[in-house]
Amino acid sequence: MMGRLDQDQGQLFYSFNLEEAVPSDHLVREIAAVLDLSWVHGELAPHYPPIGRPSIDPVLMIRMLIVGYVFAIRSERALCREVQVNLAYRWFCGLSIEDKLPDHSAFSRARNERFCDSGIFRRVFERVVGQCIAAGLVGGEGFAVDASLIAADANKRRSLPGGDWKKKAIDPEGASRAVKEYVATLEDASYGAASPVTPKFVSPSDPAAQWTGAMKSAAFFAYADNYLIDVKFGVIMDVEASRAIRQAEVGAARTMIDRTEACFGIKPEWLAADTAYGSAPNLEWLVKEKGISPHVPVIDKSKRDDGTFSREEFVYDKERDIYICPAGKRLKTSGRLANGGATLLYMASTYDCGPCPLKSRCCPLSPQRRVPRDVNEEARDVARALAKTEAFAQTRRDRKKVEMLFAHLKRILRLGRLRLRGPRGAQFEFTLAAIAQNLRRLAKLVARPPPRRTAGCVA
Repeated sequence: MMGRLDQDQGQLFYSFNLEEAVPSDHLVREIAAVLDLSWVHGELAPHYPPIGRPSIDPVLMIRMLIVGYVFAIRSERALCREVQVNLAYRWFCGLSIEDKLPDHSAFSRARNERFCDSGIFRRVFERVVGQCIAAGLVGGEGFAVDASLIAADANKRRSLPGGDWKKKAIDPEGASRAVKEYVATLEDASYGAASPVTPKFVSPSDPAAQWTGAMKSAAFFAYADNYLIDVKFGVIMDVEASRAIRQAEVGAARTMIDRTEACFGIKPEWLAADTAYGSAPNLEWLVKEKGISPHVPVIDKSKRDDGTFSREEFVYDKERDIYICPAGKRLKTSGRLANGGATLLYMASTYDCGPCPLKSRCCPLSPQRRVPRDVNEEARDVARALAKTEAFAQTRRDRKKVEMLFAHLKRILRLGRLRLRGPRGAQFEFTLAAIAQNLRRLAKLVARPPPRRTAGCVA
C-alpha cells in the first residue's frame, strides 16, 4: 500500500537535539575534534574595553570564518545565510537552533580593527601548525616553496599608466585603507623594495596589486600567494602575500624560512623550489647563511648555441683562482668587479689565444677569451652538484605537493580572486585559506586516520 505523509495534525511539542542532527562523518566534526580556540579570549582581552555593551563573541566569528574558507563560501553575506540554515555549521559554531547570528557588517569592522591589531589569525595559523607538528605530520627535513598568482579586486579600465601614478602626492589622511597599506609597504622586501621598475599600469583602488602577464594570457592585477610547506604530508608551514614578481617571491621565501625557524625552531636540511628561486644571491643566502641544501635549478645563461665553448668547458681551480681552458691555458682575473659588483672577469692571454688551434671554437670574433664568474659562484656550484643526484629527482616530485595545494586552493576553496583589497586584505585571505587547508589535512590524517592495510589485503 502506498504511504502518504500525514499533515492533518501538527505536533504540539518537539524534541530536538542539534548534536544528533549532525552526521557522525561530517567534516565539521573532524575539524572540531582538532581545532582548539580556548586561548582566544585571553589573547584578545587587551583589545576590548572593560566596560560597555558586550561584543559579539570573537570565537564565534573565527569559527564562522573558518567555515567559510573550509567550505568555499566566499561572501560574508552568504556565510551568514548558510550558517543560519545549516545545522552542521550551527553546531560547529556553538550556536543553538534559536541563537541569532551576527550581521555580516560585524566581520568587516572586526577584521579591520581588533582582529587586525591583534594578529589573531596569524596566531590561529601558528597554533594549527603546532598541532600538525605534535601529531607527527611535519618531518622537518625537507621544505618546498612556491608562489601562485591570485587575481586582485582591481579593474583594468580604471587603472592608470605607471608613469602617471604619483605615489609621493598621496594624501595619507584622505586615502583609502588599501592606499594607506600600499604606502606603508613601499620599503617592504615583498612589495615596494622588491623592484625599482615602474609597473605598466597601477590600480588607484589597490596600487599594491601588480599588473602581470605571467600566466601567458591576458594581463591582470594580482598578488602572489607564497607557501612554504613540509614535504612529508604537505603541511603549510608558512604563508605570505607579496607582489606578483619574482624578486618579491624570493624575498617572501626568505621571510617564511626565517619566521618558521623563529616560531617553531625548525630549519630544513634542504629546500626544493623552481628556477625562479635559482638566482645567485638567493643560493648564496641558502648555502652560506642558512646552511640549507638548495634543491633548486640554477639560473644560468652561460650556455652558447653558436657551437663555441660554454663556460662549463672551463675548469675552475679554486686554490690558484684561475680557469683552465680546453687547451690547458690559464685565464686570470684582475680582481675588478663588473655588472654592478656581481661578476669577476677571467681573461686569457692574447699570446695564448692567437695561435691556439681551438680558437675558432672558443673566441672566433675576439682576440682573447673571457669567462665571467659570479661572486656567488660557489653556491651555484653547490646547487649544480645537487641537481645531478638521485635525491634531486625525488625532491622535484615532492615539490609538486605545493602545486597541488594551489590547485586545491583555486578549484575546491574557490580562491581564484580576492575580495579584499590591499596587502593586509590579501594576507588575511591567504592566511585563512592556509588555516582551512591545514585543518582539512589535520582532520583527515588525525581525526580520521587512513585504514591500515593488513597482510594479504589487496588495494
